[in-house]
Amino acid sequence: MSKVSIIIPVLNEGEGIATALDALAVLRALGTEVIVVDGGSRDATIQRARPRADRVILAPRGRALQMNAGAEKAAGDVLLFLHADTNLPADADHVVLSGLERSGRAWGRFDVKIEGRSPLLPVIAWLMNIRSRLTGIATGDQAIFVRRAAFRAAGGFPAIALMEDIALCKHLKRMSRPLCLRHCVTTSGRRWERNGVINTMVLMWRLRLAYFFGADPKKLAQQYGHE
Repeated sequence: MSKVSIIIPVLNEGEGIATALDALAVLRALGTEVIVVDGGSRDATIQRARPRADRVILAPRGRALQMNAGAEKAAGDVLLFLHADTNLPADADHVVLSGLERSGRAWGRFDVKIEGRSPLLPVIAWLMNIRSRLTGIATGDQAIFVRRAAFRAAGGFPAIALMEDIALCKHLKRMSRPLCLRHCVTTSGRRWERNGVINTMVLMWRLRLAYFFGADPKKLAQQYGHE
């Protein structure tokens, strides 16, 4: 029987990691593996994650490096990469495994909802989902999942500071189109609302365009505000 491994890269997520992992308890009870990969947190992230995950491992800081480290340790046939501020639907394991088997696809992603007060957030989520269907490119907020063999064949996430999800999708598209699930993950709109919804949207589109034209992902990450 196929198994899903959920890989969560974290850095200083002590405030919310317990709630995020508690939300995965039912999936764990049904056999889904949960791996937390810490990139050098200086708060209580690790201590709060250990009793709530199957494995907590350390890796060099950087989302791509952390997710690759988690994939190396994962036991599942399907790898699902989840942000710490994103919640999966209750039947995520069944939806992913049955969807991949039925479609024959190598990888996929969920539709996304953005949680927050701004009335613009549902519109932005809708645009993200439509764009993803048209381009075959997913973002980390959409909880990318991929068969282990396909992930290895693609070389994993490239070791870049930003846009690692976009780069991986480009490699995976050579194997198959993504399975675009209409089941929704819910991600936090905290960054959008903290920095201004319109400002954040413009920044993200500008960074994606710059990456498309060959800009250095390290410089883009600095503009995005990554630690």
